[in-house]
Amino acid sequence: MTKNKFSGKLGELIERAERGNEEDVDYVISHLTDDSTLAMTRYVDFALSLVVNRKGILRLEYYLFNGTLIQRNYCCLFFNRRLDYDLVDQAFRKGLIDEIQAFSR
Repeated sequence: MTKNKFSGKLGELIERAERGNEEDVDYVISHLTDDSTLAMTRYVDFALSLVVNRKGILRLEYYLFNGTLIQRNYCCLFFNRRLDYDLVDQAFRKGLIDEIQAFSR
């Protein structure tokens, strides 16, 4: 668990991401929509960085290939930060993410 104590929506997203089961990742990623505020995208991005559960990581891989554009982009960031370039390259070659997103670190 995180040493930081956050409350409100950020705290909720962090708690779910740290648990990191499929349904937790679904919940966190569901906050990435075309109507998401900048603050919400930052909350989700931070929360996703805390996912370490294998089931959660596999769920993020699912979203990298099957999510909406914004979900795919944030999953791409997740995998780039983990240095999982093969997955990112696969998504790029399938046209699921653009070149800028694929190669941003």
